[in-house]
Amino acid sequence: MTRTEGTDPKPRKRGPSKAPVDAAAEAAIVAYLEANPDFVARHPSVLRVLTPPAIDHGRGVVDFQRYMVTRLQGDLDLMAVENNALVHTARANAQSQSRIHNAVLALIGAGSLGELVEILTGDLAVMLDVDAIAMTVEATGNEVPCVAASGIRIVEQGAIDKWLGRRDVVLRGAIAGDPAIYGPAAGLIRSEALLRLSISARTPVGMLAFGSRERDLFQESQGTELISFLGAVIARLIRAWLDLPG
Repeated sequence: MTRTEGTDPKPRKRGPSKAPVDAAAEAAIVAYLEANPDFVARHPSVLRVLTPPAIDHGRGVVDFQRYMVTRLQGDLDLMAVENNALVHTARANAQSQSRIHNAVLALIGAGSLGELVEILTGDLAVMLDVDAIAMTVEATGNEVPCVAASGIRIVEQGAIDKWLGRRDVVLRGAIAGDPAIYGPAAGLIRSEALLRLSISARTPVGMLAFGSRERDLFQESQGTELISFLGAVIARLIRAWLDLPG
């Protein structure tokens, strides 16, 4: 197809233009690098943008110099990804620690056992940014499973050991919430942290459940130090309000 006379041809796309060679600047750079042979070791990130030389050693000879530089560039990219992940994890841990500290301060400030339970089953979910918190206590006699007026769920004997096994803390992701724990909110729950409450030898076994709609908010690979600390504080506060021995 011929171009119509009097019209301009479609401009061709051009790649990025290189800066003109400045012999004096190149000489200064070479002199500086010769005087500072550890420059690349101190600034390895420059290898990402430098083009390694292609050396022709003849047919069948491998250019290990290019291979080593390319591999180092890949290692630098991987290191950057790992560093970003480490920073993200550190920030998330700091945020979790701050939330736990604020929750503990609120619990300590409760003026009665009833207010403490109200914070546990209500306000604490907002403080910890979870979707549901349920406190369960095992029946001591012939009580049937129910929800007490305080919001505490009474469950059958042995239920907490069924959920926790021999552990005091269980973290699980990608789950379906258990109605026996969360009641009507169970349909929202996709990950959870279950925490045994050891209050006193005179009280029945208790458990706190923290549920989230996020599938990976709680995972088995996560540490349990912060949530264990929170559980220890709650157990001590309840024991103090009930005036029970440890």
